[in-house]
Amino acid sequence: MELLKKTNIDFIGMRKFSFLASGLMAIIGLIGIIAIARGTANMGIDFSGGTEMQIKFAQPATTQSIRDALAKSGVKEVELQEITGGNQVLVKMHKSTGKSADQVADALKAGIPGNTFNVESSTEIGPSIGEKLKQDTLVAVALSMLGIILYIAWRFDFKFGVGAVVATMHDVLAMIAVFYVMHREVNILFITAVLTIAGYSLTDTVVVFDRIRENMHKSLKDPMITIFNRSINETLSRTIITSVTTFLAAVSLFLFGGEVIHDFAFALVVGVVVATYSSIFVASPIVALWEKHAVEAKAEAA
Repeated sequence: MELLKKTNIDFIGMRKFSFLASGLMAIIGLIGIIAIARGTANMGIDFSGGTEMQIKFAQPATTQSIRDALAKSGVKEVELQEITGGNQVLVKMHKSTGKSADQVADALKAGIPGNTFNVESSTEIGPSIGEKLKQDTLVAVALSMLGIILYIAWRFDFKFGVGAVVATMHDVLAMIAVFYVMHREVNILFITAVLTIAGYSLTDTVVVFDRIRENMHKSLKDPMITIFNRSINETLSRTIITSVTTFLAAVSLFLFGGEVIHDFAFALVVGVVVATYSSIFVASPIVALWEKHAVEAKAEAA
């Protein structure tokens, strides 16, 4: 199945614009990482500590009525998310509020007396657990980057390994940049989405790299830029088909998956777009320029 046939797009020639856009995203992503490390970003209770309750009401209740009922009892700094179907709501409170799950339940009983409810789940996460999760997350991301560069370097070449890692890091920074700019919550589901997209990005990049390696052996006399452009164009249809189908699945989760996985699905939607972009406009141009300089240096030495 091919959506595009015999394209001849100069992807490597667009590197100045793609590197500029990627550099801007990376800078914002680094700022976001600093904010996350300092705890000034919109951190979820997974990292900052707090209480999460899932409550099911007997009758429909709006988030505004719930918020007003909690505010009357002094429970003001809460996050409310409606769960589609079943009159359910997710209540999140950071540790800094000093309120417990029992106090929230008492506040709702007093504020909405005519609407009974059941607390279906209640989870409390201490700050020490959140800090450990943050440290484990950084270790997981670092180990995944190391694994990627070792795998690509073993299967292809060290230059390809570096290109794949740079592209994967670009994807991670871009996702962090989007969440930081939009002030979306950074929680354990977001980290799960980041690692998922890292794997997806690597798979897409390996397909392009495999065609590049194949063409490098077939066309020994062609310029490196030509070989890389030809390879990207030859795999472009496959890349688009894979990306579109994955994107549609992520969008379906975002639209119909419910509030609990809303941010996770949104991160996947952003990640699929960014990963497709990076495999074409980041990983391949980096390796192409590196290979070009290596060939020119070898020719000058000879």
